[in-house]
Amino acid sequence: MHLTVSDVVSPSYFVATAAVELGFFRAEGLDVEFVPTPADTPTAFRHGEIDFVGGSPYTTLMAFPGWKGAKLLCALSQYTYWFLAMRADLGAKRGDLSAVKGRRISAAGRPGLALKRVLEAAGLDLERDQIELVRAPNPPGSWARIGADAIEQGRADGFWGNGMRVEYAVRRGLATVLLDIRRGDGPPAARRYTFPALITTDHLIEQHPAAAAGAVRAIVNTQRALRADPSLATRVGQRLFPAEEAALIAELIERDAEFYDPAISVESVRLASTFAQELGLLSGPVAYADVVATQFADLWSQ
Repeated sequence: MHLTVSDVVSPSYFVATAAVELGFFRAEGLDVEFVPTPADTPTAFRHGEIDFVGGSPYTTLMAFPGWKGAKLLCALSQYTYWFLAMRADLGAKRGDLSAVKGRRISAAGRPGLALKRVLEAAGLDLERDQIELVRAPNPPGSWARIGADAIEQGRADGFWGNGMRVEYAVRRGLATVLLDIRRGDGPPAARRYTFPALITTDHLIEQHPAAAAGAVRAIVNTQRALRADPSLATRVGQRLFPAEEAALIAELIERDAEFYDPAISVESVRLASTFAQELGLLSGPVAYADVVATQFADLWSQ
């Protein structure tokens, strides 16, 4: 079996990676290999090249429209996990979104749509407020530098990124945190736009229910282990990450450990589905049982 994540260095998806690399899948009798993020994860998932994906619920909708063909097994962590960072010399105050007016922000693809929604919910308008969303450079050899390079090269005044990229830029003195959505910055609704989850196909659940159950137990046990000893993350980082990321990952895991809870609430699904509708990925409301593999919910509290 194969597992991938939407972003290898995201502390929020890291639980899935660590479950493989620290042997928690193996302890459940599952031979699961971590594979780097494919160029087209939804297609690889839909074609059966990937069995488990660590990603936002809307990853499923890009592979299986209308939630027909895949389910969430458990949460990898809770709440929207994106940050907005701005150039340090701007002196922006945390939470003050007026700082983005007239600025270029590095944010592309689906994450860029999420930032656009955050700004709209805060009463901003990209055209009126002259906010430009631009693509970031993609530096070879370091995933952490993407946002920092956008600022350093003068391509952007800020960036929308995960905890690893923001931490790297802050430590370099290039950026300051404007929004940490998970911890309540920005529009209140934004905190529940999405969350990181372990996703698999209906086919795997139907044909191999014991494997699906084992995957949930592996994630729950990994969350517990990382909460108890965040330094375990360094072992994984040293195997998979460039040196810069490997040196940071344990501290980021310790910071986020309070959010490592596998439960998926009805409200979380409702709000994430509403957000997916706003992004144009879902045509209407969906039932909780159409999104979540509820037969494994008892395992979340094992």
